[in-house]
Amino acid sequence: MKTVGVLALQGDFEAHRNALERAGSRAVEVRTAAEMAQCDGLVIPGGESTTMLKLLENEGLLDPIQAFGREKPIYGTCAGAILLAREVSHPPQPSLELMDIAVERNAYGRQIDSRITKVQGEDGGELEAVFIRAPIIRRVGADARVLARYKGDPVWVEQGRHMVTTFHPELTADSSVHRRFVEKLS
Repeated sequence: MKTVGVLALQGDFEAHRNALERAGSRAVEVRTAAEMAQCDGLVIPGGESTTMLKLLENEGLLDPIQAFGREKPIYGTCAGAILLAREVSHPPQPSLELMDIAVERNAYGRQIDSRITKVQGEDGGELEAVFIRAPIIRRVGADARVLARYKGDPVWVEQGRHMVTTFHPELTADSSVHRRFVEKLS
């Protein structure tokens, strides 16, 4: 059984751990580079992206996560998607630049504008999606693939070994998003 680390500095890492276990993976909380090195994949949960960047810098994890991402799969939700993007706007900020996407922070509105809705999968199916101060993916590079959209905007994208969602599938009973990530580990 493959092991997925869930970055446990901020966000609902416990919900991701539970979703990964439902999807057939062993999940562990990761707070150090040594713990991350023992994993086959990594999840970067939601939270506040500028705070997460500061925490990653303070813990000395920025370079180790970039190195990890050159070899192994990373899945980012919401703030995690912002951190994986090549370009970040509203306002601009540094990122890990592991996926060729451009993301606009908090583009769906303020906390009060958060919602639970259905999103359309590119395969024709629907997924329940929880958006909390969610970013919008404004550009998807040629090597990336859109897996789901909401109101025409990409909300689930994969590129090679990496994957992002701008919504929080860990807050639903549906494990299909986490299952797809676990499949990338083999």
